[in-house]
Amino acid sequence: MINLIERATTFKNRAAVKSNGQTYTYSQLLEASKNVALTLLNGQKDLEGARIAFLVPSGFEYVCIQWGIWRAGGIAVPLCEKHPLPSIEYVINDTRASAIIFSKAFESFLAPLSNAFEIRFIPSEHFDVQDGHLPDIDPVRSAMILYTSGTTGNPKGVVTTHRNIQHQITSLTTSWEWDKNDHILNVLPMHHLHGILNVTSCALWSGACCEFLPKFDAGAVFSIFCNKQVNVFMAVPTIYFKLIAHWKTLKASEQKNITEHLKKFRLMVSGSAALPVSVLKAWRDISGQTLLERYGMTEIGMAISNPYRGERKPGHIGQALQGVDVRLRNENDEPVVEGVAGEIQVKGANVFKEYWKRPKETKDAFTADGWFKTGDIGLYKDGSYKILGRNSIDIIKSGGYKISALEIEEVLRTHPEIKDCGVVGIPDLEWGEVIGASLILESGTIDMEQLKVWLQDKLPAYKAPRRYIFQDDLPRNVMGKVTKKKLAELFIKG
Repeated sequence: MINLIERATTFKNRAAVKSNGQTYTYSQLLEASKNVALTLLNGQKDLEGARIAFLVPSGFEYVCIQWGIWRAGGIAVPLCEKHPLPSIEYVINDTRASAIIFSKAFESFLAPLSNAFEIRFIPSEHFDVQDGHLPDIDPVRSAMILYTSGTTGNPKGVVTTHRNIQHQITSLTTSWEWDKNDHILNVLPMHHLHGILNVTSCALWSGACCEFLPKFDAGAVFSIFCNKQVNVFMAVPTIYFKLIAHWKTLKASEQKNITEHLKKFRLMVSGSAALPVSVLKAWRDISGQTLLERYGMTEIGMAISNPYRGERKPGHIGQALQGVDVRLRNENDEPVVEGVAGEIQVKGANVFKEYWKRPKETKDAFTADGWFKTGDIGLYKDGSYKILGRNSIDIIKSGGYKISALEIEEVLRTHPEIKDCGVVGIPDLEWGEVIGASLILESGTIDMEQLKVWLQDKLPAYKAPRRYIFQDDLPRNVMGKVTKKKLAELFIKG
């Protein structure tokens, strides 16, 4: 049996999820997810790894559907609410999903796909009470496919097993001392590991309560904090930046009240992007909390973390988590000494199974002796790891998202007025990096407002460039390859 589901049976009467003004117990979650599973099975004994995509808002409904897919023997494929239809279509086509579960809010949005794919379209409101037998799921079976951008341009499906997920959860619940009396607020997107695993799954593994706020609003977050239930919070640096900015607009009495409540929190975590030291210090002044920084990615869950108890060094990510092995290697895959930069490589039961239907990319992602190559450069000194940068400048980290510059370039080049382009990440205090695009035009002019509207149907908002420059040609080396570092410098210099 899936251990996450089995553990829920020991917490039946406790609050599991709070969303849309309602509180749901673990018993209700188990019953509702069973009905989802039996509906998906539709008389079958086991889905046998069929991919089931779903597009629903975060909250109780989301968790029921995810658990239901797992309990029926399927592979969960969460879709992003903010992605345009072509991005959704890509995932459906790539996974060859056999069904799409959707809430009513997305019915018209998904309607064009009903003619493009011969698969089941299941409204999320149609899971009635049912009786039946559910299959026994071996933990080595594949559980989930999450899509992550890579240097190839097109997103890759990262396949994790139930055993991978369990190890990713327990490394955090042990290291961060999760408890059944914890109550966490989730403001993160639920197609991303941060929201799915670090927040929701860790809470439910522990018998704790996960409260959802589907749409981020700084005022609403502080209001919930002041209700005295939430004691754990995790977010990306961009969210902390926005909370700090909102706090500064409040009256002194309101600021004092919020600060008093924040000081009582057990744990606050920042991740998915580098945390500026200035943001860490500003949040500490407001909350009395030193944010815990950690390091991970879709392929490995979390691998390195600052300590729950002990010094948290600003600008550092800490030590390897329990059950995770970490090492640094140079470009020749040789060990580096303390204080010398090298690529971060990870090994352990937390590491993903494969890239979906991409055996070459999967093989290339590992060393000959089985270590996953993260592509991130770090160093180890005085007992702590520090991230220095990435092997590939074509990966941009903005607002907690890992974005492929090549994917954006491919889209921009399809515009009739754009001859060529180059996309880079530009350092930004709030977002970590913002996306900059250098455009080489066919005629020398382009309507920027029309371009932004055109991009809305091609890319999710977080992948759209925020800054543009125009050039006659892109900076290139003697081999004709675009030199991204020089291009980024043009944006930085202004």
